[in-house]
Amino acid sequence: MESSSSSSAAGVGAVDPQLQHFMEVESQKQRFQQLVHQMTELCWEKCMDKPGPKLDSRAEACFVNCVERFIDTSQFILNRLEQTHKSKPVFSESLSD
Repeated sequence: MESSSSSSAAGVGAVDPQLQHFMEVESQKQRFQQLVHQMTELCWEKCMDKPGPKLDSRAEACFVNCVERFIDTSQFILNRLEQTHKSKPVFSESLSD
């Protein structure tokens, strides 16, 4: 009876590689969509005083600058988090010391 429970536990832990890849791709798409939504909301609030039929040059320049700064800031934060993660020991490693 134990062999059947261990084999079913192994089956639960095993994930189809295609399914796992699909889930990763969908997760990346979702994160990208959230980022675009956040950027759009932030830049719209910052740059649009009075919506009109056309973008004036000031609003257009503001949007370009806002998007570029948003991307720069996001990249900076990701790099900083990556550096912080690399410099700190993993929790399990710190317990074994």
